[in-house]
Amino acid sequence: MTFVRTKLKLERLQPGEVLSVRLKGEEPLRNVPRAARDEGHIILGIEDDGDTHIVTIQRA
Repeated sequence: MTFVRTKLKLERLQPGEVLSVRLKGEEPLRNVPRAARDEGHIILGIEDDGDTHIVTIQRA
């Protein structure tokens, strides 16, 4: 579900715009960046924020 929500937000952005997503848990941290890359988006960074991670994605 996490990537579905992320994908919907990415679709609203213009190419080149950036989205930051806060993820909790190991599974979303593995799946969201991988799925975003698979769709051609660019992962600009993954930041550890304690019990969550912030993934920054640039829309392709």
